[in-house]
Amino acid sequence: MIRLILADDHAIVRSGLIQIFATTTDIVVVSEASQSEEVLEQCRQIPCDVLLLDMTMPGLSGIELIKRLHEENLDLPILILSMHNETQVITRALSAGAAGYITKDSKSELLLSAIRKVAAGGKFIDPALVDKLIFTPQRKDDLPQNALSKRELQVLTMISAGHPLGLIAERLNLSPKTVSTHKNRLMQKLEIDNNADLIRYAMKHELLTPQDFPDS
Repeated sequence: MIRLILADDHAIVRSGLIQIFATTTDIVVVSEASQSEEVLEQCRQIPCDVLLLDMTMPGLSGIELIKRLHEENLDLPILILSMHNETQVITRALSAGAAGYITKDSKSELLLSAIRKVAAGGKFIDPALVDKLIFTPQRKDDLPQNALSKRELQVLTMISAGHPLGLIAERLNLSPKTVSTHKNRLMQKLEIDNNADLIRYAMKHELLTPQDFPDS
């Protein structure tokens, strides 16, 4: 029996996945987590064979969480189940120590195969991502911010300029929750987990312009 810790901050996603696993005879969810600190605590205390991990949850970025698990010698196989299919994100997750990567639009049969393979000590990459990983040119001048969407880049510059999330939401005509989601995604892509490092990154790469700063 494969014991699985399921980590995703969306309850409806966890519920759907649990229904999928209920159709099998060899996979059982032993615990659920909705934020990174819960993942760490559960991996420390609950015996399991695979961690099925979303890359974007409250708390540490997915990359930092993978690193923390390995630093604490919690070396259980980690299978990433994510909405992100950007080459840089996938490469960093695998480099950090993930055993596999699969996207949320994959079929359930593929997900089950991936879980079984990493539980047996193997590696797994979503076949839909393989060509992208192999054939996408990697330029030396590629920068992490190139993986950001236009909206994520806007949120990055405004946060780095000192604007609170509420003001950013107002100026971009978005809900605060949507702005927070953009923030979590861009921090994950940049492998940054705090505002101070975000500001340093924006300054280093000259992403701020005078109009980004709050009115004095």
